[in-house]
Amino acid sequence: MQPAVSLFGPDFPFAYDDWLKHPAGLGSIPTEQQGKKVAIIGAGIAGLVCGFELMKLGLKPVFYESGQLGGRLRSQSFEGVEGVIAELGGMRFPISSRAFYHYADLVGAESRPFPNPLTPAAGSTVIDLEGETFYAETLADLPAIFQEVAKAYHDALETGASFSALQQAIRERDKARIKEIWNPIVKQWDEGTFYDFINKSQAFSQLSFRHREVFGQVGFGTGGWDSDFPNSMLEILRVNVTECDDHQRYFVGGVEQIPQRLWTYEPEGLAHWPQGTSLAKLNHGAPRVGAKEIYRDEQGLLTITDQWGSKASYDAVVVTCQSWLLTTSIQTQESLFSQKLWMALDRTRYMQSSKTFVMVDRPFWKDKDPATGRDLMSMTLTDRLTRGTYLFDNGPDQPAVICLTYSWMSDALKMLPLPIEQRVKLALDALKKIYPKLDIRQHIIGNPITVSWENDPNFLGAFKGALPGHYRYNHRMYGHFMQGTLPAQEQGIFLAGDDISWTPAWVEGAVQTSLNAVWGVMRHFGGSCAAENPGPGDEYPLYGPVDLGD
Repeated sequence: MQPAVSLFGPDFPFAYDDWLKHPAGLGSIPTEQQGKKVAIIGAGIAGLVCGFELMKLGLKPVFYESGQLGGRLRSQSFEGVEGVIAELGGMRFPISSRAFYHYADLVGAESRPFPNPLTPAAGSTVIDLEGETFYAETLADLPAIFQEVAKAYHDALETGASFSALQQAIRERDKARIKEIWNPIVKQWDEGTFYDFINKSQAFSQLSFRHREVFGQVGFGTGGWDSDFPNSMLEILRVNVTECDDHQRYFVGGVEQIPQRLWTYEPEGLAHWPQGTSLAKLNHGAPRVGAKEIYRDEQGLLTITDQWGSKASYDAVVVTCQSWLLTTSIQTQESLFSQKLWMALDRTRYMQSSKTFVMVDRPFWKDKDPATGRDLMSMTLTDRLTRGTYLFDNGPDQPAVICLTYSWMSDALKMLPLPIEQRVKLALDALKKIYPKLDIRQHIIGNPITVSWENDPNFLGAFKGALPGHYRYNHRMYGHFMQGTLPAQEQGIFLAGDDISWTPAWVEGAVQTSLNAVWGVMRHFGGSCAAENPGPGDEYPLYGPVDLGD
């Protein structure tokens, strides 16, 4: 049997999942340092994982949160019904996210296959382009042009990115082979967009513009790719080769339960702290309010002022909020980061995203059309305003959920100024053109739920979308946890979160960068990993990302 694909690299091939489950633990810090406080700005999954592991090492994480615990793992319940939720942030989680699933399994979260297009979990899929509608259960049910597009993308990846060889090296966790294949790809495609890669590939150059258009509108895997066309091709290659876009699952009852449970979880084998200690107990039940200022005081300690004006000083700080907040919301002493790192943090580019959900009385879409024998409604991909419509079944005759519209970038901006009632109306009007005989309105119960992440002052966008030429910026941010050569005034403050990672938008990137920060904080306090279980910083000099220079 083939080894499973994981997010093992390709930029830094380190086995975070193995590090987490090793019986030697992540490491230790000197006894005299135990009990010291570490500030963590942001109580999303990156902050909580980091705090959880630092607590186990004997440190005291102190959380600052200006929004709500869980960050973009945000599950909002519909009123009056237990367990019926709208996933406003992350909602589909590839099984290749091995480190994230370590924590999901730890807290006992249940997952099921996500109803992506053309998957058994979806049952059926409808693709609607330029007013023409196609019904399918598998790719083979679609017209030839869709199969030609799928084959062309497969061929483009093989010839342009040594896809199979790279993925096999990732399966086998062959660090040297991964770097041998990946590093030249970085040099070749750092300046190229996703669209450049498609357009210049021999596979697509032999096909029509219509083929590229179909690929952009509906894509394969989770849906259309056109909103990513301006992005760096390296970012898309990482998603494809590590199967972020495949074998995805959702969490029954909402993914927010994972950060919520981690907050109250009482691990065994803690250093310094007594059994029964949790992050919640160390923080008096709730995070402090958001941070408004970070500076280094005269004693060399990192001092945080919160939104109420209260000040506290720390030996170390981990910043997990989105990087733009360090210049827009948190007054951050400029000397804490180099000017090159500030350039990287400020040049981060966020993608817009909008979702609108309604609750319906039951999963009526499973009823059969007597004239065709097909499902009344299907998971739907379209060039209309809705773009992606997803259907969530909670059981026969139980309230169900429809994500009416899931859109990105310019499509999301069309929704931004609109009230929720108008968003729902526009989505229903678009779907009526695809399903003219179906009245979705008669099934809607309760109030709809919507989100536009770019309108949230704590996020300013859904996630990072790197542009061509951004590799060097990403390298600076990702490698910041390696602080041995930094000047003293820049040490002790660490970055984490998916926008620091190589895989923005995927929760595994948030978890992995938080574990990098754990290693950095451990070393900052004079600690180290066990010899038999080296950490990310121990292997970074050997297998770290290729340096393109300035």
